[in-house]
Amino acid sequence: MISFSVITCTYNAAAELPRTLKSVAEQTYPHVEHLLIDGLSADATPALIQQYVAEMAQTESLHTIKVTSERDAGLYDAMNKGIAMATGTYLVFINAGDVFPSPSTLETVACAVGEAETLPAVLYGDTDIVDAEGRFLRHRRPVPRQGLSWRSFSRGMLVCHQAFYALTSLAQQTPYNLHYRFSADVDWCIRVMKAGKAAGLPLKNVQAVVANYLDGGMTVKNHRASLKERFAVMRSHYGLPLTLVMHAWFVLRAVGHKLNKGA
Repeated sequence: MISFSVITCTYNAAAELPRTLKSVAEQTYPHVEHLLIDGLSADATPALIQQYVAEMAQTESLHTIKVTSERDAGLYDAMNKGIAMATGTYLVFINAGDVFPSPSTLETVACAVGEAETLPAVLYGDTDIVDAEGRFLRHRRPVPRQGLSWRSFSRGMLVCHQAFYALTSLAQQTPYNLHYRFSADVDWCIRVMKAGKAAGLPLKNVQAVVANYLDGGMTVKNHRASLKERFAVMRSHYGLPLTLVMHAWFVLRAVGHKLNKGA
């Protein structure tokens, strides 16, 4: 039976963290380790984590919790620490403010694997965007395709980072590139899928919403810098000609969406 490493990276996240901790704690799937990587938060985050550990110890949950609190070089450095610590079959990043859609989400993901002799390199699904109160805002677009491959991301990040379950053995061979400050997640997903292809492993669509993503993440707050980095990431994987063509298409698509909204 497969297991999951749920990685939550935090820094001064006291306002958003409680709902994430609650969401992980409520998962009915038993084979879960929750890795909490804190960057020496100066707010109530460490106290919330300690309370969570204490409360979970009083329950009958089979989940295990591991906590590290030390200075890091930013979010992606913290994520690399989580990858290195992970012992589950698959790992997924559910950061402060993000939640699983239901207590049975990890069971749904595990059932998608079934009794397969060959484990997929990646399990992926759909994402809903929620506000700070956890209220549904919209379904994330575009929706992941059934026939996803590493080349699919030339059309943009089709799968949200929080809905991307990577085989831990592959993830540990392909840590985040810390050269990127805002788009290392895009690069990492592509490289994990490339590693899966090289190993002859499939990618599997869970065909369910597997993450609720908090609107307004780091790349939204740093939109211009993120776009520049994403161009560099795509160019490194797909070459300049295709990257230019696809970015022209992105612009036309955005203009079309604005016109449709105004109609």
